[in-house]
Amino acid sequence: MLAPRTASAHCDLPCGVYDPAQAKLEAESVKACMEKFNASSDDVFKERAVRIKEDRADLVKHHLWILWTDYFKPVHLEAHPSLHQAFWNATKTAGEAKKTNDVAVADKLLAEIAEIDRIFWETKK
Repeated sequence: MLAPRTASAHCDLPCGVYDPAQAKLEAESVKACMEKFNASSDDVFKERAVRIKEDRADLVKHHLWILWTDYFKPVHLEAHPSLHQAFWNATKTAGEAKKTNDVAVADKLLAEIAEIDRIFWETKK
């Protein structure tokens, strides 16, 4: 009963825990903060919007890297050769979103996450 046993798994937790929706939700928050920043003339409010936007952009990167490093495996990359570039683009755009309040950057980020989402769900079939 106490003898060591070997177990193998392809992820840290059972399948179904991972979902690009977490990154998408944070990216939507980034966009909303940009829109609120652009619509406001209150300097204190704008400062808060920027701080929240930057935190959410970091969370986008966090959730994407969890997917990339914990969920996706070499077999997924073989089946979807664009996967590495998709993650590279999205995490770079999340970083870019921290430096701007241009809603077009948030829209680009959401589109890049949508591509990762599409591939993710293909791997679940």
